[in-house]
Amino acid sequence: MNVDDLHPALRTFVYGATQILLTEASEELFLPRVGELMRALVSYDNWLDPACAQNHPSFYQQYLLYADPSDRLSVVSFVWGPGQSTPIHDHTVWGVIGMLRGSEYAQQYDVGVGGRPNPIGHELRLMPGDVEYVSPHLGDVHQVRNAYSDRVSISIHAYGGNIGKIKRHVFAADTGNVKEFISGYATPVN
Repeated sequence: MNVDDLHPALRTFVYGATQILLTEASEELFLPRVGELMRALVSYDNWLDPACAQNHPSFYQQYLLYADPSDRLSVVSFVWGPGQSTPIHDHTVWGVIGMLRGSEYAQQYDVGVGGRPNPIGHELRLMPGDVEYVSPHLGDVHQVRNAYSDRVSISIHAYGGNIGKIKRHVFAADTGNVKEFISGYATPVN
């Protein structure tokens, strides 16, 4: 995936985030800086390839927009059809989420004894331009859902690894069962 082939807005984000990650090792310091780049990226809704903005009638879609050749950084679009949501899941790496279009709710969880997830606080609602963070250090387990039952919502996510290749976990709210998964990516259709 060639950076030069990206839309200029996405290319600016990728170059900026890569420079930050090459010069700053502390998550505490680089996350806010990557967050500011994400805020700039999602402040305009004119750059996302329409093929990476297509919803599926049954499942949310995760489209790969960019993956660093060394798998240090990936950028994806999450496309939420009306009423769609994720299971309760983790990431195992840091992430920066920016709301591009529509709105979504995110509920953070703490995983208790036996793998049972317990909600922490209230659901957070993200609106266009809002930025949120996940990481094993900040809180890495959450559930996300489209805030709307009648329209598509799209968020842009940057991760500290190629999220489509990383082994992660889903947590069953009722039983506490933990299941490993690798998410992969949806295939854009032009």
